[in-house]
Amino acid sequence: MITVHHLNNSRSQRILWLLEELGLPYEIKRYQRDPKTLLAPPELRAVHALGKSPVITDGELTLAESGAIIEYLADRYGAGTLIPAHGTPARLRCNYWLHYAEGSAMPPLLLKLVFNQVERASAPFFVKPVAHGIARKVQRSFVDPQLKLHLDYLEGELGDSAWFGGDAFSVADIQLSFPLEAFAARGGLDERYPTLLAFLHRIHARPAWQRALRQGGEYVLG
Repeated sequence: MITVHHLNNSRSQRILWLLEELGLPYEIKRYQRDPKTLLAPPELRAVHALGKSPVITDGELTLAESGAIIEYLADRYGAGTLIPAHGTPARLRCNYWLHYAEGSAMPPLLLKLVFNQVERASAPFFVKPVAHGIARKVQRSFVDPQLKLHLDYLEGELGDSAWFGGDAFSVADIQLSFPLEAFAARGGLDERYPTLLAFLHRIHARPAWQRALRQGGEYVLG
């Protein structure tokens, strides 16, 4: 039995979605973020040394990192339905998106989250204007332009296709769902990017996505 070590409001929601798309049985072990720090609880370190989510166990295997988990599950259980065959141009494109989502798209989104927290954080009156001013300047001069760069790129890459891998839905779309949800919540994804908004509407309409949401619980990336 596959076990998903699932943290609320996290990347592990993608793993639940993939398992629902594959029609695989699984169980969920739930963890809650610290409401102040938003960090995962220390109990996750008993599963994996980094103490982060997602992590799955499948028999004797313990595996972390969204891209690695998605590729493993699709290769082992997907029977070619959600991931292209090895050695094909389609597989190369799919692998690109599996790495891009976390390696390129997520860092500026994490910076946006951090500097938003700095702007809202309480501080002594003589420090607050300086800290908040620095946070705003970094966002305006670096973070926000980076977010726009990636949104423009993603909008163009999706183009006239329904899915990032081409005509067929694939694990590339599952992997990209989390950064795109985060872009919609805090990264500037709005009506200026109709193709990306339409993509989000399509994935939200998938029965497997809806089942995964019911299984995973509250999912808020504000």
